[in-house]
Amino acid sequence: MMKNELPKIVFATNNLHKLEEARALAKGKLTILSLSDIDCHDDIPETAETLEGNALIKARWVKEKYGYDCFADDTGLMVDALGGAPGVYSARFAGDHCSPTDNVRLLLEKMKGVEDRRARFSTVIALIKDGKEQIFEGCVEGEISEAPHGKEGFGYDPIFVPYESGVAFAEMTPEGKNAISHRGRAMRKFLESI
Repeated sequence: MMKNELPKIVFATNNLHKLEEARALAKGKLTILSLSDIDCHDDIPETAETLEGNALIKARWVKEKYGYDCFADDTGLMVDALGGAPGVYSARFAGDHCSPTDNVRLLLEKMKGVEDRRARFSTVIALIKDGKEQIFEGCVEGEISEAPHGKEGFGYDPIFVPYESGVAFAEMTPEGKNAISHRGRAMRKFLESI
């Protein structure tokens, strides 16, 4: 590594939104490589029943098949009134080939007329570096709005309103969201360990 070169690590994700957020948070500390940067175009299975399990599957896949130190995350939205659903199935809540809009629509449908709108977002990051595995978690508490708001962000951002801001993630700047989000909190713990 040259004198001013940042350490490099692979982020085992195909989600470009997550990659952008992680790179923004790691700016100046770490160079984050994408799966395509290492010529990995695998459809990595996410078959665990927990966020931690799925994050570990993805990180181990890249380490074992490509040899790179890496990290992976899994994120879930847990809605109290739905018994913690969609949880580990957040990305495919409306079916295997659904869009984020389909997921939002289905969640709002299930929440129609429901008074208890409490929810939390949780991100678990699994890091494999120098032969060791570590886990970092970040959570943010909030509630589900009755309709989508804002144009920023992705996924459930238009309907998740963190208590700390009082506005949907999709109404916040990327910097504002990263300051309080589940992924931002998990990433900061992860970056402190590097």
